[in-house]
Amino acid sequence: MELEIQKLLVDNPKMYEHLKENSYYIKYLNRDSLYYKEFIERMKELYHERATDKISDAIDNMDIISNVLMAFK
Repeated sequence: MELEIQKLLVDNPKMYEHLKENSYYIKYLNRDSLYYKEFIERMKELYHERATDKISDAIDNMDIISNVLMAFK
């Protein structure tokens, strides 16, 4: 595995934790550093850090606030 990728993984606690939980990624990252992008995408999907997840959460929060305000009327 390239040193740059190792540093990125260790510096980010979520990535490092995900790597520890799914150690089979180490094998893929050692073989090909291009797998790093897929690793990041899967991690973002797992931790709900994609843009679509954030938008969905914001819409859900707006709905909750709207329902609470309607209940007070």
